[in-house]
Amino acid sequence: MQIGWYPGHMKKARELINDLLKNSDLVVEVLDARLPQSSANPLMQELRGRRPFIRVLNKEDLADPVVTRAWKGYFEHEEGVKALPLTARNHTAAASLQKLCRKLVPKRGKPGRPLRVMIVGIPNVGKSTLINTLAGKKIARVGDKPAITTCHQQIDLRNGILLSDTPGLLWPHLEDQEGARRLATSGAIGENAYDQVEIALFALGWLRQSYPDRLRQRYKMAELAAESGALLTAIGAKRGCLVAGGEVDSRRAAELFLRELRDGLLGRLSFERPPVPEEAFDAEPVPQKMEKDQ
Repeated sequence: MQIGWYPGHMKKARELINDLLKNSDLVVEVLDARLPQSSANPLMQELRGRRPFIRVLNKEDLADPVVTRAWKGYFEHEEGVKALPLTARNHTAAASLQKLCRKLVPKRGKPGRPLRVMIVGIPNVGKSTLINTLAGKKIARVGDKPAITTCHQQIDLRNGILLSDTPGLLWPHLEDQEGARRLATSGAIGENAYDQVEIALFALGWLRQSYPDRLRQRYKMAELAAESGALLTAIGAKRGCLVAGGEVDSRRAAELFLRELRDGLLGRLSFERPPVPEEAFDAEPVPQKMEKDQ
């Protein structure tokens, strides 16, 4: 099944972001630390021009810390780019982000000259949660479904920083279907755009290769089935996802598995790693590219 998800407001979002950039001093793009490349919008590097750029690696508490460190180093090789791993609900981490913003644009953030920060991110990477933490109160709507933010708003943090919140922005065509499957696995793409069983099989194939011990531990399996379909059936049987006659309901099993994966119940996982030399990683295992199960 080809994944292609681009709600009508996304085109308007790009136009709005182009307009807002004219009055922005700095851009903060919120990424999912588990899949920084797939959750990044390839247009932002082009649209930001020469403005300082911070890539926030959110949900770092769910990501493999070894891989996250490698992503930070990889992104900071780009001119004018800083990367900051954090968890959006953590107030200390949010304060670190504000400190970094001030460091990158030291001439603003003073009375009459607010530091104007545009904050962007594709749906469901935690942008609204981060904004609420920065503001110290509920400003932006938060939900576990993508595309919650649909209109622009400005937030005065009352400390010299003015945030411009933008709608979740996803590129028009998900041409990289492997990246699209990773996004679907993370929950960033609406469920109507993909088949849950197919995505569960895709994710199981990747986990079996990259984090097999996590699967064995979570589902109490001495050995893992060599084929993802059999593995999903075994998970469904253990979790009681059964229909009449005792057969496993594959869709229920897929929903349960994906929910547990997204909630971090299989441990800290990274769905992709940067294209850097192997020396950038510690000796502990790191994930390879997720591959569609054959």
